[in-house]
Amino acid sequence: MTTTVFRKLWRGRADDAPWVRPVFLLLLLATGLLYLWNLGASGYANSFYSAAAQAGGQSWKAFFFGSLDAGNAITVDKPPAALWPMALSVRLFGLGSWQILVPEVLMGVATVAVLYAAVRRRFGAGAGLLAGAVLALTPVAALMFRFNNPDALLALLTTVAVYCVLRALEQGATKWLVWAGVALGFAFLAKTLQAFLVLPALALVYAVCAPVGFGRRLGQLAGAGLALVVSGGWWVAAVELWPKSSRPYVGGSQTNSFLELTFGYNGLGRLNGNEVGSVGGGRTMRLPEGVEQLPGGGAAGAGGGGWGETGLLRMFNDSVGGQISWLLPAALFLLVAGLVITRRAPRTDTARAAFLVWGGSLLTTVAVFSFMAGIFHEYYTVGLAPSVAALTGMGAAVLWEERGRWAASAALAATVAGTAVWAYVLLGRTPDWLPWLRTTVLVAGLAAAAGLLFAGRADRRLGLALAGLGLAAGLAGPVAYTLATVDAGHQGSIVTAGPSGAAMGGRGRMMIMYGPDGRAVPPGTAPGNRAAPGNPGGMPPTQGTAPGNAPGGPGGFGRDGNRGSSSMGPGGRGGPGGLLNGASVGAEAKAALSADADAYTWVAAAVGAQNAASYQLATEQPVMAIGGFNGSDPSPTLAQFKQYVAQGRIHWFVGSGEGGEGAGMRMGGPGGGTSSDIAAWVADTFEKTTLDGAVLYDLTKRK
Repeated sequence: MTTTVFRKLWRGRADDAPWVRPVFLLLLLATGLLYLWNLGASGYANSFYSAAAQAGGQSWKAFFFGSLDAGNAITVDKPPAALWPMALSVRLFGLGSWQILVPEVLMGVATVAVLYAAVRRRFGAGAGLLAGAVLALTPVAALMFRFNNPDALLALLTTVAVYCVLRALEQGATKWLVWAGVALGFAFLAKTLQAFLVLPALALVYAVCAPVGFGRRLGQLAGAGLALVVSGGWWVAAVELWPKSSRPYVGGSQTNSFLELTFGYNGLGRLNGNEVGSVGGGRTMRLPEGVEQLPGGGAAGAGGGGWGETGLLRMFNDSVGGQISWLLPAALFLLVAGLVITRRAPRTDTARAAFLVWGGSLLTTVAVFSFMAGIFHEYYTVGLAPSVAALTGMGAAVLWEERGRWAASAALAATVAGTAVWAYVLLGRTPDWLPWLRTTVLVAGLAAAAGLLFAGRADRRLGLALAGLGLAAGLAGPVAYTLATVDAGHQGSIVTAGPSGAAMGGRGRMMIMYGPDGRAVPPGTAPGNRAAPGNPGGMPPTQGTAPGNAPGGPGGFGRDGNRGSSSMGPGGRGGPGGLLNGASVGAEAKAALSADADAYTWVAAAVGAQNAASYQLATEQPVMAIGGFNGSDPSPTLAQFKQYVAQGRIHWFVGSGEGGEGAGMRMGGPGGGTSSDIAAWVADTFEKTTLDGAVLYDLTKRK
């Protein structure tokens, strides 16, 4: 029985060539090994989500709500679906880096498999294998399928949704369209409205191209929409209907509402920049006297602000280009070529429908990412990777089939030449890193393009050799960036792929912090900065590394150019965590928090989720994150915190750093004053001690 199953798995479909299934399985194995390489170097990666996974591994209530701690004080600022695989892994295998990150690797392998299946059904095994390989070797994909942000699950589920729609388009099958709705519903539970960026293309193409009557098409789309609402809405309904007094506060919201979080901070706020409760606080920034522009080029209150310039070329700029754009121009060109070749096909032609689905999804997502004025991170672009890879595989296959026509061979040559030239430009942004590769890619690509002009007349073997040379030239750049990515660890909330410094092209980008007067604070002058006597614990004045972060984790202000990681705040030995990265936790501090841990709901409380997460991961005990991720959520209130302390439910309060008085810096947003008030009350009321450089207040001992 086992032998028969293995033989079927190895041979694949009856009409497959003998090499197809072995090469496909080899692709999956190679992808898995690539993504597993050096995986532990990332430690807990984003400690924000790792702490939530640890909490879910301890408490089923925390698992359901996506709480940051097993005491269920506050949730992460996303729905919990992306946390569930990690939390189950922690529950089964214990807490550790691999337990957190291996589920993400498996999602990456699964996404490659689904993409292969989607492309090969209409365009053949060669196209499917090329698409799968391009996806696996895309730098931002190699980054995010080894990292614990929600984007890995989002990419997998949206790819599944496209696959299901393509299956539905073959025969007008309702069940496949319904499954697409289910996939998008669960994708919503991974990263809210970003899951729906592909929805317009999927719905419109099915409405126009499905091989059934128009009325039936509308009915099927309504059924799929219902499946989407049910699969994504059941959890939302449960949270909104659950008594607020017996569930955790919804992190990222200002009114303890998931709907507000969805349509505000994580929704329209991302588009227009009015993200109440975020780092910018949804307001125009008042810069200090003499400061007219933020690092990175964003002016106060300008579109894009501290998140980079918006516009049509955003996906190709110094910050984003090396993450995703290596084959983006080729994908767009091949989309046009595919639509031209299929222009005379019937309405129900599945090849054209596939180009429209993948192309529409790509264009919609590119447009939103290019013009969104709110929070934007380079790693979001992993959402483009499946579409880029699919269009590359499909378009190359179609042009290769048509290479006997001069226009097709010219288009194939132009694709290879353009890709090589663009790779030359991208590699030129890191001139000191593998300098020989830049010229090699250009020469090989142009040589292959010249030969492919005559691919229709050349011997088949020569044609294949030229195609192989062109493929090697096109993939050399992203492969090099991907290898640099997997060779390094990545920690913190903002990570980028590629070699050191590649994501910024020499420019820095600043996250905004506010002083007590609500005025934006420039680098090196933040209250609590170690450069200011008597104000330790704030942001360092220059870039640097923090030896005490998660294993290998760099810290410092803004971008530090160290393998794509970044943070805010020092996070050094005994130091507090920053906004975007965690703190180090020394042995003495860990021992103090762990003592009599069972007697308390929370062994400690700390302002900001990354800071709290570091202590929670070190002790494996619940730590309350005051104010949620940014420290700006109005939870708990000062009155609630005083009540928790009076009830003996919190043992320690983590202060602002060595010698600090615990009056933490105010974050942007209406809740920022709550965390400051709590920190000030604690500093005025309770005895403090310094352990391993960390200031701790014992909430059982008043002054």
